[in-house]
Amino acid sequence: MISVNSVTVSFGGYDLFDNVSFLVNPKDRIGLAGKNGAGKSTMLKLLAGEQSPTKGEISKPNGFKIGYLPQDMIHQHGRTVVEETATAYEEINKLEVRLNEINHELETRTDYESDAYMNLITELTDINARLDVIGAGNREEEIEKILKGLGFERSDFNRPTSEFSGGWRMRIELAKILLQKPDILLLDEPTNHLDIESIQWLEEFMETYSGSVILISHDKLFLDNVTNRTIEISNQKIYDYKTNYSRYLVLRQERREQQENAAKNQQKIIDQTEALIDKYRAKASKAAFAQSLIKKLDRMELVEVDDNDTVTMNFRFPPPAHSGKIVLTSEHAGKVYGTKRIFKDANFILTKGERIAFVGRNGEGKSTMMKMIAGQVDYEGSVVLGHSVMMGYFAQDQAEKLDPNKTVFETIDELAVGDVRKQVRGLLGSFLFSGDDIEKKVKVLSGGERGRLALCKLLLQPYNLLILDEPTNHLDIRSKEVLKRALLNYEGTAIIVSHDRDFLNGLINKMYEFRNGEVKEHLCDINEFMQKVKMNRLNEMNAKNPFVKAKEEVKVEKPKAEPKKDEQAQEIKQLKNQVLKSEKEIERLEQEVKALDAKLANPDFYNEALKDKSIFDNYNKLKSSLDIELKKWEDYCEQLSKLE
Repeated sequence: MISVNSVTVSFGGYDLFDNVSFLVNPKDRIGLAGKNGAGKSTMLKLLAGEQSPTKGEISKPNGFKIGYLPQDMIHQHGRTVVEETATAYEEINKLEVRLNEINHELETRTDYESDAYMNLITELTDINARLDVIGAGNREEEIEKILKGLGFERSDFNRPTSEFSGGWRMRIELAKILLQKPDILLLDEPTNHLDIESIQWLEEFMETYSGSVILISHDKLFLDNVTNRTIEISNQKIYDYKTNYSRYLVLRQERREQQENAAKNQQKIIDQTEALIDKYRAKASKAAFAQSLIKKLDRMELVEVDDNDTVTMNFRFPPPAHSGKIVLTSEHAGKVYGTKRIFKDANFILTKGERIAFVGRNGEGKSTMMKMIAGQVDYEGSVVLGHSVMMGYFAQDQAEKLDPNKTVFETIDELAVGDVRKQVRGLLGSFLFSGDDIEKKVKVLSGGERGRLALCKLLLQPYNLLILDEPTNHLDIRSKEVLKRALLNYEGTAIIVSHDRDFLNGLINKMYEFRNGEVKEHLCDINEFMQKVKMNRLNEMNAKNPFVKAKEEVKVEKPKAEPKKDEQAQEIKQLKNQVLKSEKEIERLEQEVKALDAKLANPDFYNEALKDKSIFDNYNKLKSSLDIELKKWEDYCEQLSKLE
């Protein structure tokens, strides 16, 4: 589909990419990985045709259609939500005009045997086929399905786009791209402005999407659920892994260990060769031999070890001050903006040490509840903090509220008191601000840097209640993991709003769902909650679909026979045997790989392997067999789990 051939991109004498090549196949689901600044967004711009490479070329088939969603874009105003979304059908409108022209021409022509007439018939067929693919017949239904999936309500459809925030306008742009059904989707951080339910809907949409997808995301679970291939950009090169993000991390570590071993073995050979050169260089009888060794070293291609980007935040929340057992009590709390009610009757008690989450769609009142707890807005009912509660509040727009004209150091130093003032530089260092970075003005910082600086402010006081509204916005995956570990070790109480399911998984004890003006308690983890949401959405869709309802009635009249218990037991037994057999094969392959690793660590054997290519071929074959067997084992275990 898309071929990237020997592409180099240079900026001011620095190569961002150096002679990289790869192929994008039909139905590929590719995640771009790499540290910040590696060139992920630039690669999407190259593929979208927004930027040209310095050298090389990017080839695409004729008529190939690309849908590109950048992180930032200019939004159009003057239309309603549904009118703006309908502009996605520009291609359909043009095709229908041409279809009418062809039909009119066919009605008036009589040269049925001519090439020109047959060309019109062919074009007519092609246009009808394309209209079927992009859903020309059910435009209104498709618009409603996509907009509702992305979180819009019917009542939003006829509102002007200018009434919506930048995040909601970004959803409209995403809806337009999805409706166009391009051959490939290029998505740069598509989950940044989506709530937890819209992210799940987008994942389900991707399952049935017929084109290819290349995306950048800091949402680890989204990457795992959507992608089947990971392309890492590192040191101006690319490394292609035929797997999702989590598995890629494991394979990348293995690759680096192999590089380190190969580099060590090569260095041993170099040291030995240099010792021989020094030994024989001065002897006339051995001078020619010494020169041949020097030439051998000059010809040797050095093994490169990828930079291991281990730079990440490193912090712990300070021990919190003691508070009473009851940290927060909410009774009949509610909020109304003008004539619009957001929610009512929020009743809950938060006890010391709990970590809870507020979940639900955007606009249902999660952030409003946070502001009510922080005392920043008026409200109905009562929200009362417990005895000796010291609250630290991280607002969703906390990073934007920083004074742009202050330096990084001044932002923290002016708030620090007591002994903390002596530790400001060390504190900033743990959030990756070191050296001259602390003298930078806030206005020149990236979104991620501002987010880290805003988080740093929470460490200046021993708060025993943390109110965190979307604290992971703009943080990369590793920074999110550091924040999660810090919260797991935090001895105080926390209320969190986040759309990142991987971040919430294992972190929270309880959830409160904001939906349709009500607040409901859920005593389950985030994964179980998302399953409930998915089932509720499917039930709502089925209830509105008369065809599905008819099918259900048939099922009631003629229920399918339940599988016999003995047949199911036999299937479980067979799967258990397959799992056991696979585990033995994995153990055998791992032992063979380990044994060959030990041999390759020996310089003599490694030197021999350089001459005998079959040794490395055998090694790679073993590793490939191990990967295949691990995948089989995972499949067997998943099937067994479902049956049991």
